[in-house]
Amino acid sequence: MGRVVVALGGNALLKRGEEMTADNQRKNAKIAAQALAPLCEAHETVITHGNGPQVGMLALQEIMYTDVEEYPLDVLVGETMGMIGYMIEQELGNILPFEHHIATLLTMIEVDPSDPAFDNPTKFIGQVYSEADAKKEAADKGWTVKPDGEYWRRVVPSPRPKRIFQVEPIRWILEKGATVIAAGGGGIPTMYESGAERKLVGVEAVIDKDFASCLLAQNLGADFFVIATDTEAVFLNWGTPDQKGIRSITPDALDAYDFPAGSMGPKVQAAQDFVRSSGGRAIICALADVPAAVRGEKGTTVSLEAGATQYHVAD
Repeated sequence: MGRVVVALGGNALLKRGEEMTADNQRKNAKIAAQALAPLCEAHETVITHGNGPQVGMLALQEIMYTDVEEYPLDVLVGETMGMIGYMIEQELGNILPFEHHIATLLTMIEVDPSDPAFDNPTKFIGQVYSEADAKKEAADKGWTVKPDGEYWRRVVPSPRPKRIFQVEPIRWILEKGATVIAAGGGGIPTMYESGAERKLVGVEAVIDKDFASCLLAQNLGADFFVIATDTEAVFLNWGTPDQKGIRSITPDALDAYDFPAGSMGPKVQAAQDFVRSSGGRAIICALADVPAAVRGEKGTTVSLEAGATQYHVAD
């Protein structure tokens, strides 16, 4: 039995353009649970997840409800961690044997107050807008907005994770044989106040879930770090007649290519960081392919011993 950290992309609970209802999110949680249940039975498994659409929805609700002061992003991240963790936990529990325990753990992560991310917001949250509507929302609410594919969305700071405070409790739960859902939405962003004596406070930011999941996989000594996304593999020449999916590659070989900063870039970098620091294997694949990808049959596997780059043969 190995130890696996699997990071679910934001599409795991809400597909792009899909209405943000509880029923839609539960339907997608059930699909995710079906893909992950075999992994949970075969390995010590930690599940992390994105929360961009959900935290954006809560932030928008906060703005609309004017009777009280808006709740900060760190509190909203904690709320989404509970909501999404509950849905995944319940749907997994409906598939796994009754005696297989599952626990969702609120996870605080430390960031650096001087992180340059605070001067350049890049993390997409919330719903998608047309360019005109996004710029109107930005003017009305003081947001920063940027293009995200064919749409526009709100962006907030995304500092790098420094320390995961709940690593040891996560390890204890794993050692008891339970599956853990943790570090949802990149974890609750916190920092120590300068000049204060160990006073931890929340931060108005959202940590990238792939970097947070990478750090968690490193801390836990995971054998595999899996990033489940909405593409089957890492593709070269994406969207062209020459596109090809990578089957296996070394982290150094990946340095030769550039991937979009808002989508595949952080996933590739997180995979490289994990492999270089731990010697383990990182896998980027479609959610439905997770069990097969861990066996090396699907997705892109990044490892130190990959040798010459291998590609998937097109059907």
